[in-house]
Amino acid sequence: MNKKILIFLMLSIFIFSSSFTIFANEQQAEQQTENLDVLAKSAILIEATTGKVLYEKNPDEKLPPASVTKVMTLYLIYEAIDSGKIKWEDTVTVSEYAASMGGSQIFLEPMEKQDVKTLTKSIAIASANDAAVAMAEHIAGSEQEFVKLMNEKAKELGMENTNFENACGLDTDTVNHYMSARDIAIISRELMTKYPDVKEFTTKWQDTITHKTRKGETEFGLTNTNKLLKMYDGATGLKTGSTKKALYCLSGSAERNGLSIIAVVMASPDPKVRFQEVAKMFDYGFANYQVVQCDEQGKNMGYTNVYKGEKPTVNGIIEKPASFVIKKGASTDIQKDIQMIEGVKAPVIKGTKIGEAIYTYEGNEIGRIDILAEEDIKKASLNDMLKRLIIDWVV
Repeated sequence: MNKKILIFLMLSIFIFSSSFTIFANEQQAEQQTENLDVLAKSAILIEATTGKVLYEKNPDEKLPPASVTKVMTLYLIYEAIDSGKIKWEDTVTVSEYAASMGGSQIFLEPMEKQDVKTLTKSIAIASANDAAVAMAEHIAGSEQEFVKLMNEKAKELGMENTNFENACGLDTDTVNHYMSARDIAIISRELMTKYPDVKEFTTKWQDTITHKTRKGETEFGLTNTNKLLKMYDGATGLKTGSTKKALYCLSGSAERNGLSIIAVVMASPDPKVRFQEVAKMFDYGFANYQVVQCDEQGKNMGYTNVYKGEKPTVNGIIEKPASFVIKKGASTDIQKDIQMIEGVKAPVIKGTKIGEAIYTYEGNEIGRIDILAEEDIKKASLNDMLKRLIIDWVV
């Protein structure tokens, strides 16, 4: 009898302590969020794969972003490369206007010729204003036209508190060049996830370029403005910014153990503080969250019938990875419900939505992802239909 009581007490203590540990972990995570105590006027921390917000402080306040503006400039460069509009080896002739840019620069000279890759590297590593304007002119014909593209892309991506007046982020005479921390996180996430090759430059601490002018060729050293690369294990970027109006800004990115996070601070009071605070936000994110991947992009999720098609069915594949962010120590049991359209009429075009996967966690819906037709299915000819009828009749 005494042994049974002892076993019962030991089990009770174990269950209580386990429950307390989970509860304590949740409380600790909440307490750590409260204790982040970010000095920057505005800040946000997101998980890059899903976009889930992990921490925020005045995330929608409109503030001057300084050179963090160049995240959008870089995005449009990579988009132009991806579309075939420009190539890395294309030659760019530097205008007198581009060469006149002040602030951080690589001291391009009027009529100097550089290729697209060199100028892009100079923007990403050294935050070169002259290179940014030269690329803006190369893509759109003028900086003014490029700024229109920047604002159009911001609107397309849902960046509701953003307006650009130039391609590099230098202070203007107006208050109409602004971004919010949330919007910076949006474009940073788009750049890092859609064009991960940008990390070739954003992770590089030092590099060199060769100036090519009428006077000859001279080497010029580039040093990354992002000190996170030296001080934080797993840092992958992204962009610093500082002007008299903006104070000190930073969009930082880091990866550890499959978790990718982006932290943004704006109007930080001190150049060192911005790096310290982003590092602190990184620590919080990595300590408290994990990514659970349920399905990989392109995974076969089932099929649906095709009426009057060359094939009777078409397979459906998931449009994008099904990944979700949850707190460490919590259950990873994510439920999935596949809902396919009962039938589609031929012709079926590859990529057409034929269903969706609905994911729930602890009884709450956490995401929906489209299921797309894996291939084209042409409309069956009359002979095909007759053959199918005969086969069905015989069977």
